[in-house]
Amino acid sequence: MAGRALVAALCFLTVIMAPELPRAADPETERQWVSASPDYQWSFPRDHWVHRAFRNEWWYFTGRLVSRADPQRRFGYQFVIFRVGLYPGVSGLASDWDAANLLMGHAAITDKAAGEHRFSEVLYREAPFLAQFGAHPDPLIAWSLAPLGTDGTWKLRSNGEGFELEMVDRAKGIALGLRTAFSAPRVFQGPGGFSRKSDEPGAASMYYSFTRLDTRGAVTIDGHRWEVEGVSWMDREFSSNQLTEEQTGWDWFGLRLDDGRDLMLYELRTKAGAVDYGKGTLVSPDGGIRYLTRADWKLSATASWESPESGVVYPAAWSVEVPSEKLRLTIEPDLADQENRSRAGVGMTYWEGAVTVYGEDGQRAGEGYAELTGYGENNRPPI
Repeated sequence: MAGRALVAALCFLTVIMAPELPRAADPETERQWVSASPDYQWSFPRDHWVHRAFRNEWWYFTGRLVSRADPQRRFGYQFVIFRVGLYPGVSGLASDWDAANLLMGHAAITDKAAGEHRFSEVLYREAPFLAQFGAHPDPLIAWSLAPLGTDGTWKLRSNGEGFELEMVDRAKGIALGLRTAFSAPRVFQGPGGFSRKSDEPGAASMYYSFTRLDTRGAVTIDGHRWEVEGVSWMDREFSSNQLTEEQTGWDWFGLRLDDGRDLMLYELRTKAGAVDYGKGTLVSPDGGIRYLTRADWKLSATASWESPESGVVYPAAWSVEVPSEKLRLTIEPDLADQENRSRAGVGMTYWEGAVTVYGEDGQRAGEGYAELTGYGENNRPPI
């Protein structure tokens, strides 16, 4: 335990002292962050790994899982690894502890039967014994220590057929160990994977998804382990400047429809609460892709929910129409409280949760996840 305490102390110091490292005096060692570009040359599987020239990136998994022993026991999960670049270029320190990145991890399990949503997080410098982003072709994409007080690690790996992920937080009483496999083609979210977030130059990301990943593994809550199977959605983005100064957050939906189609929509909001930009992608059962502009759909919130913990008010149900596709859907959260309340870093609070989709006849038409950011005071995502 003494060694664990030392690692914890070093982690704390490296996180709080990170931005004050001296820089090299030679201006040729200074670089600028690379911006997303429609000319980006993709290379797979290499692009599943880290992109250090960009300021931010993430590997985002959400999914719906069912107990193999008890099909009535259903779970939603979120697992995400963020890389946050502290500075481009070289600091000038000849040390393995001279890390230019933070690794932040968020994970959550929604247990619908128990009416519970549990959230966990990690935040470490990319430094020896704390966290690391791997390099292709090493199967390890990223890893970090578990939250302080929990022995273990968080890991994201590639196995050639999909991705493997694991996390544990004994204080929160949750753990995940999942193996995913590609069951549908990769989807570029925007032509060539270039995803605009505004008409302003530079406000964009490189963005692709795997909308259907066969998933098997285990969910553990308070020591009870469920063997599970289901389907996951993976979002992969990297960029250096997404939001404009006037944008404060977004509503994002990743929906798998029971007729085999997949629908992704996002809308970005201004500080005044108005939607100022939106894009979408509709994937047909045969893999065909149609890119949607904001004029192609109508999205309306039909209910709201106020968090008793944070006091933030979120939309809590939606109607969505895509007239050209004859889609008229209702989206409802599986659980009202799926709010993630981060205590690390900037302490952002946001809603990320499992949702069910219903058709015009009121019958189930699909399932997926929704993400709501930028609601409440001082909750603008730092990207």
